[in-house]
Amino acid sequence: MEYRGREAVDRLRADYGGVDGLCRRLRTSPGKGISESEVPQRQRAFGANSIPPKPPKTFLQLAFEAMQDYTLLMLVVCAFISLAISLYQKFRSKSNSAAAASHGDDTEEQAGWIEGVAIAFAVIVVVIVTAFNDWSKERQFRGLQAKLEQEHLFDVVRAGQLTKVLVSDIVVGDICQVKYGDALPADGIIVQSNDLKVDESSLTGESDHVKKSLDRDPVLLSGTNVMEGSGRMLITAVGINSQAGIIFSLLGAAADDDNGDDGEAGGGKKSGNNKAADVDTAAGGSSGAAAVAGNRAGRGEAANAAETVKLTGANRGGSGDNHDQDLAADDQQQPEAPKKRRNFGAKEKSILQAKLTTLAIRIGNVGSLVGGLTFFILLVKYCVITFAPPPTGAGESLNFTRDLQRLIDFVIIAVTVIVGLPLAVTISLAYSVKKMMKDNNLVRHLDACETMGNATAICSDKTGTLTTNRMTVVQAYLGGVLEKTVTKKFEDYPRRISETLCRAIAINSGVTSRILPAEKPNELPKQVGNKTECALLGLVLDMGRHYDEYRSQAPPESIHHVYTFNSVRKSMTTVIKRDDGGYTLYCKGAAEMVLTKCSCLLDSDGEERPFGRQEQEQVIRRVIDPMAGDGLRTIAVAYKEFGPRDKLPDWDAEDQVVSRLTCIGILGIEDPVRPEVPLAIRKCQAAGICVRMVTGDNVNTARSIAGKCGILRPGENFLVLEGREFNKQIRDPATGQVTQERFNQVWPRLRVLARSSPQDKYTLVSGIIASRLSASREVVAVTGDGTNDGPALKKADVGFAMGIQGTDVAKEASDIILTDDNFSSIVKAVMWGRNVYDSISKFLQFQLTVNVVAVVVAVFSACVITDTPLRAIQMLWVNLIMDTLASLALATELPNDELLERKPYGRTKPLIDTTMLRNILGNAIYQLVITFALLFAGDKLIDTPIELGSRVPTEHFTAIFNAFVLMTLFNEVNARKIHNQRNVFTGLQRNLLFVLIWISTFVLQILIVQYGGMVFRTTQLELSHWMWCLCFGIGTLVWHQVVISVPISILPTCLEIGGSTEQEIDQILEDEEYDQMGSLTDVETDINKKGQVLWIRGLTRLQTQVRVKGMGSKFLLTVF
Repeated sequence: MEYRGREAVDRLRADYGGVDGLCRRLRTSPGKGISESEVPQRQRAFGANSIPPKPPKTFLQLAFEAMQDYTLLMLVVCAFISLAISLYQKFRSKSNSAAAASHGDDTEEQAGWIEGVAIAFAVIVVVIVTAFNDWSKERQFRGLQAKLEQEHLFDVVRAGQLTKVLVSDIVVGDICQVKYGDALPADGIIVQSNDLKVDESSLTGESDHVKKSLDRDPVLLSGTNVMEGSGRMLITAVGINSQAGIIFSLLGAAADDDNGDDGEAGGGKKSGNNKAADVDTAAGGSSGAAAVAGNRAGRGEAANAAETVKLTGANRGGSGDNHDQDLAADDQQQPEAPKKRRNFGAKEKSILQAKLTTLAIRIGNVGSLVGGLTFFILLVKYCVITFAPPPTGAGESLNFTRDLQRLIDFVIIAVTVIVGLPLAVTISLAYSVKKMMKDNNLVRHLDACETMGNATAICSDKTGTLTTNRMTVVQAYLGGVLEKTVTKKFEDYPRRISETLCRAIAINSGVTSRILPAEKPNELPKQVGNKTECALLGLVLDMGRHYDEYRSQAPPESIHHVYTFNSVRKSMTTVIKRDDGGYTLYCKGAAEMVLTKCSCLLDSDGEERPFGRQEQEQVIRRVIDPMAGDGLRTIAVAYKEFGPRDKLPDWDAEDQVVSRLTCIGILGIEDPVRPEVPLAIRKCQAAGICVRMVTGDNVNTARSIAGKCGILRPGENFLVLEGREFNKQIRDPATGQVTQERFNQVWPRLRVLARSSPQDKYTLVSGIIASRLSASREVVAVTGDGTNDGPALKKADVGFAMGIQGTDVAKEASDIILTDDNFSSIVKAVMWGRNVYDSISKFLQFQLTVNVVAVVVAVFSACVITDTPLRAIQMLWVNLIMDTLASLALATELPNDELLERKPYGRTKPLIDTTMLRNILGNAIYQLVITFALLFAGDKLIDTPIELGSRVPTEHFTAIFNAFVLMTLFNEVNARKIHNQRNVFTGLQRNLLFVLIWISTFVLQILIVQYGGMVFRTTQLELSHWMWCLCFGIGTLVWHQVVISVPISILPTCLEIGGSTEQEIDQILEDEEYDQMGSLTDVETDINKKGQVLWIRGLTRLQTQVRVKGMGSKFLLTVF
């Protein structure tokens, strides 16, 4: 692979005698390939098509990373100092026991070490839980990745038969069939090509597609994407010897770089980036260079990475000598890297992440302010009481160990109050991702879960998503006669029509399109490959002929030229060379497009007659429009013959070649609407989501299908536009540029966009996202399956790729893959997304209520009564252990249809709105009233003597702690409902995990109170005290009914937290302006440069952490 272009052609001929000579040297056949028995030997000789993955992080490494949390580090330091001081005092007390006794410190000094040990134990528990969570997730996703690797197949010719093999089983000498949308899994040389164009921007940085052919540029490289055409390639290098493998080796597989700059990404990201096996197996391509460029670009080194890849990959990729020296020289020549650009687009900072960031800053600021103020007050108060002369203070001298112990106690109280949201987001997203797999949603980017819950618009494809994608020819216009039902056989038509039609369909179709026998007696035959071609092949079978008979008469070497289908042509043309030296051209495609290229028509006798423009328009009105009105896809089939002595055209001049055709006929293909789609669309509409159809089909076909689906409803003021008219209405006539003002006049009423191109889809998605017509700003989801859908999939807030029909490029650009290509699965994704959002909101409501009460009690008690009923170790139990269990309980609520009965939140709605704020403050007031009542009147309420300042655990403080925990536990039940529902027990029987966790927490609380002793600073309570505490807890449920009766209008909206302003939204969207409304080429280049390989950037990215620093505090959200 050292040479490219014309130089490669010359060296291939000179050194190897062309492709045939190279095949002989590799002992393979360009037509038949190798046999299965040769595979093991070739793997031993040339290597396997994989690179050994880097071992996953050990449990200890994950535990060390978990310890990097600011709060945990602070607690570890405090625990160590507290333990050291306690042990010092304990040994000191042995030599001076009398003095200790006179101060009444026997009990505390004997048990002083327990608090330090308990704090350390709590930290260890949190670290182990976090590390185990990461470790189990990594195992889970590595297993999932291995499973999907087994499902990723590539077309290979072995022993003369086209078969599908695992990408990892491809070996040197294999003959691979490549086609539009493929990501090349290994390096090779073209054996045969048909209008083949490849995107090599991931290696060279050049955005233009490179045309590949035997006489122009025969080299195909791993990691590049086939953008047009088809062909066959001879595999010459695999695994670490391929272009991607070499670049991975040269650049160290990006392993060491990640250690320094991407530490927060966790083990999963690094292991994913270094799993070169993923590069050449799981995703089948878009590999090494793309991954490296993507990783480095994410750290602001995009220019360096792209240039390095260009120099090493394009010019010296195959050379085995002096690579290190060459790379070093290249690096010296590179210009200084530009300033780091913000993360690419809204996907890198999702709606929920943006809101959590805002909330985190507010909580961090408040927590830091309260903690700092409390610490300052306590410090001043302690100094005055301790060191001031009588009668103001005790007049004591400085005692280092005593005073340092008091300082540590203050710090622990301040730190444990502002712990934040350690695991709620992690658990909710991870749980949802696992469950969504069962609903046919393969989530590649975790933030797509919650983003989908905010979706306000869905731009959906038609074929295969809204329809079954099992196509059948049901109407035909042949010989000038329209058949409403196709029942005739081969012999019922004039032979010229029958023979030409069957030959044109069989030859002018992809070799991978086939009809296989049904697997079970009562099932229909299985359609494999392109479904439209399968429908046409099915017609050939129904007529009594087999397409393989015609294909055998036109072997691959007779195929002279192929103009493959794309969104511009909307047709496919194949030129074959006949035995007499002439050529025959076969063309099929969108009926109205193909008819414009026809000048003749086969009549009822099978004879050619003129077919002028006027008659073509009549056929469109009498045949095509009625078919389209019935929801049929109309396909015209035509041909043209070139005699042996005719002057041959320039085959690259497509407009000249594909002209003056003879129309054989027009076929109407039915693709029924999926039976579950109308109900799914009604659910979306009821949920406030507008569904739009974006299709390349005829406008009448699109309108008919949209009506059947329920996208178009009677009496609605909607728009159905073709791509051409759509562009005309949204573009400024003077400049030809899209203007937001003109766009805003179209998109609100647009429901169907027909005869659209990928550029039209991208423009539609970009314009809706940028529009400010709706107050909450639109959140757009889009579906796509083609390579050119990549930019729209990437631009959308959530991109859905088709798992069955989708190309590798489409999947790489997507956020979620629909494994069943079904629109109803999108509705399930909406439900899960809203469930994730609600689960996090539930936990916020629960934990902030706890923290408000804890802050007020801790600050007031410490500053006013010089003692606090909530000890540091008790706050660790509440904030670190109970909150972890609560996050698991609240995050595992299953979604239900109620989630689809409300409108989407959109981008601007605050995470904590007035409803949640009312619930938080209302429940906090109840808990504070009970807590202070017990603190100052506990002897009258529950008959516990008030004991302030005691150095041993008392019933008084134990009862307060117990009442606080039980009120928190019952408030956890209240937190299950955040939309003013009165019955907080609804659906409780469906979440047994919540019940189990709740009961377990209650049992643990009993054990802590009754047997915690000096460890938790508790003493045993009597049954009457327990009954009082239980009544206070149950009272939380009753009080909540009063709280939700309070109108939210009494609270000012300025108190809402976690919303996104217009300026913040614009700042997020600004990062995508470089590609917004831009060219497809630029965006496709960006996709490849970023290296968005299916598993490297997706599922193997096991952790994404968002750190927010504010006023000296650090708020850590482990997103995954």
